[in-house]
Amino acid sequence: MDKWIRGRLRMCLWKQWKKPKTKVKRLLSLGIPKVKAFEWGNTRKGYWRSAGSPILKRALNNQH
Repeated sequence: MDKWIRGRLRMCLWKQWKKPKTKVKRLLSLGIPKVKAFEWGNTRKGYWRSAGSPILKRALNNQH
């Protein structure tokens, strides 16, 4: 249950960052390398699938 809630919170944050430009900027501020931030910020995958990605799991970890 805890794993699902964390994923849901990541998805909600990802959804709030509506534009790809904002997603890239926020990922960069969270310490993700520029290439990966651009790659995942411009992805066409859905919110739930993106929330399960290793990049978002690393950027929006439990401490965040």
